[in-house]
Amino acid sequence: MKLKSILLIVLLSQMSIFGQSFRPIPEWLKTAAFYQIYPQSFKDTNGDGIGDINGIISKLDYIKWLGIDAIWLNPCFESSFQDAGYDVTDFYKVAARYGTNNDLKRLFKEAHKRKIRVCLDLVAGHTSADHPWFQASQSAVHNEFSDRFIWTNDSTVKPERHISGKFERNGTYRKNFFDCQPALNYGFGQPDSTQQWQQPVTAPGPIATRNELVKIINFWMDMGCDGFRVDMAPSLIKNDPNKVETNKLWHGIRREFQKKYPQGILIAEWGNPANAIKAGFMMDFIIHLGNNGYSSMFFNKEGTYRRDTCYFDIAGVGTPTKFVDYYLEQLRVVGDSGYVCVPTANHDFQRPNAGTRNSEEQLRVLTAFLMTIPGVPLYYYGDEIGMKFIPNLPNKEGSQLTKGNRAGSRTPMQWDGSDGAGFSTAPIEKFYLPIDSSAYRPNVETQINNPTSFLYFNRNLLQLRKKYPALGTRGEIKFLYAKSNTYPLVYERSFGSERFIVVVNPSGKSCSVQINNPEQYKKIIPVLADKCAINLAEGGLKIDIDKISYGIFKVID
Repeated sequence: MKLKSILLIVLLSQMSIFGQSFRPIPEWLKTAAFYQIYPQSFKDTNGDGIGDINGIISKLDYIKWLGIDAIWLNPCFESSFQDAGYDVTDFYKVAARYGTNNDLKRLFKEAHKRKIRVCLDLVAGHTSADHPWFQASQSAVHNEFSDRFIWTNDSTVKPERHISGKFERNGTYRKNFFDCQPALNYGFGQPDSTQQWQQPVTAPGPIATRNELVKIINFWMDMGCDGFRVDMAPSLIKNDPNKVETNKLWHGIRREFQKKYPQGILIAEWGNPANAIKAGFMMDFIIHLGNNGYSSMFFNKEGTYRRDTCYFDIAGVGTPTKFVDYYLEQLRVVGDSGYVCVPTANHDFQRPNAGTRNSEEQLRVLTAFLMTIPGVPLYYYGDEIGMKFIPNLPNKEGSQLTKGNRAGSRTPMQWDGSDGAGFSTAPIEKFYLPIDSSAYRPNVETQINNPTSFLYFNRNLLQLRKKYPALGTRGEIKFLYAKSNTYPLVYERSFGSERFIVVVNPSGKSCSVQINNPEQYKKIIPVLADKCAINLAEGGLKIDIDKISYGIFKVID
């Protein structure tokens, strides 16, 4: 009887997130490792110089070998490609340059055969200016799309982020990012009563937009998709203080989503996991968005976003505390209600291999850190072999921003040592972007045949996470040594009685540090370490670590 009661509680359990009840997050996410694929740069199979879906299918065995459980695929829908696919012209059709809807359906099927899940990128907040919906909304005659975008009712009214033009209708439209990306109308959280064009979230236009969003989600989920990363997730509803209406929107979508797809996931591009999880998402990223310490931890003088110094730099003058404090607070607030992810990089900012952080030993230290902290691990394609950010590339499909060019992180995947790196049979000048011209650029073929390679190192890290829960997504973390402008960084990972100590020193100077050990560890053995030693000293730990080194140690009680 007692067992039946326990089972009933489990079956009926709902996840309470900041006062909201949801069905539990799929269990598979707890141990998943993600891999982000920029489709146009991954693998080309038809010789046009642009990666395609069949190319991704051809590399699924490699992705599985690496230890990946889930793929996030950047937008692959019909587009004007003025923002590399984030300007959609048809949400229900795969762009011809990538293949067909049937190709994508086959990708889902082939990935599932290998127990890999596939998440698509959902551009929920805007379309391309070339989208038929937006074209129809420009008409002076009212139609079903007139209120699906945010238009003023007078062409002389041009608030911030509004675009003028020669339109049939009298008005200006709200953009989301580039001028070519008109914002879909999800309504205003607090409409200005003096501006009649600002519609409440309950108006017919916003309601129709929400219904269409759900329709798009269902279309791809029914085809075999496993979930979505939602682009600019917090931005859908305008003038929404404290995101009250935004949260209501995503709460409703999550509830309906989980009723139909209990194993599906919703990931936010919010840049604040605590807020994203509060809104009903299951996972969010700590990345360059906001004042969270990510930049001061990882960005140096070269890249899309540049800084004079960062903590992971051989100069050894950076500070980890801003990131550590923010990260710990995010973990505390999110708790078991969702997941935090600190990726190696993504398509919007530079890779770890950038500027003076350009040696394999430096990359090993940085990756050892990222893959031994709590949260869902994510490799951006090519980071597992140490591909570098390529500076001074041309503006490609809107890659150039005011602060820098994103193209340097979007170059073709390097599969082998041939002239075209095994990416495509097309002439190199027809490649989507120029390939790394370095004489000794890293590639998969060379590294997969070398058990001491950086690729194997990353595979080993993922295996350690799966083998030891203390190093995994839900393990606890306690920073033992994290001080301003000081090295190394030392932290304890634990899960139940299992404990590890991790030490990373990205600086160009060796370090020695004494740490109090109130718990009196009995024995510490290295699991994966390079030029790092921990010795038990009276009442503490004596750590000696060489420059640009790391150590992962298991505590034996």
